[in-house]
Amino acid sequence: MSYAKSIVFSSFAMCVAVTASNILVQYPVYWFDLGNILTYGAFTYPFAFLVNDLTNRRFGSRAARRVVYIGFCFGLIVSWELATPRLAIASGTAFLFGQLLDIIVFSPLRKQTWWKAPLLAGICGALIDTFIFFAIAFSPRFAFIDALTGMQDSSLSAVTQLFSLTIPVWFSLSLGDLSVKLVMAVLMLIPYGAILAIFMPAIYSPKDMV
Repeated sequence: MSYAKSIVFSSFAMCVAVTASNILVQYPVYWFDLGNILTYGAFTYPFAFLVNDLTNRRFGSRAARRVVYIGFCFGLIVSWELATPRLAIASGTAFLFGQLLDIIVFSPLRKQTWWKAPLLAGICGALIDTFIFFAIAFSPRFAFIDALTGMQDSSLSAVTQLFSLTIPVWFSLSLGDLSVKLVMAVLMLIPYGAILAIFMPAIYSPKDMV
């Protein structure tokens, strides 16, 4: 596949992952009483990091940033149509910072053992992405976004118990989503390694494994 076609395909995959996550993050997982700590978006968003890392590994950080910018623009537009302006802003901001941090962490590790770069980059990206999104989307501190856009306040001002601590529900949700994303970051190594082995076997050469 040519460079241009690969970038188009990667950009399309990124847009699908972002759109699905922006929709599913609005739906808590009520199974096993997880409604206050987890949304379905946590299961789909790690695929955005997979697309980012594969693009970075094959074509470099410049191409990865291009895919991220395309995904950001598309995701912001779609989110604005499918969700509220506040959720769109939260999603776009979190996505941009998280994905760009992923690239920053991934790039200097790309020549080390194949799993180090995607795992460490995915963890760092997930951390900043998760907390930025949930803070902007649901913390009462950002209620002014709803007011400025003429929307009903969507803040989650309720609190919940986490062990012996009383914490805001929005923060509890962020912890739940983050825990799933960290597990998914490990699981994403399976398709990442498989795709490298099939389409980029040279990655396993002795030169690249040092």
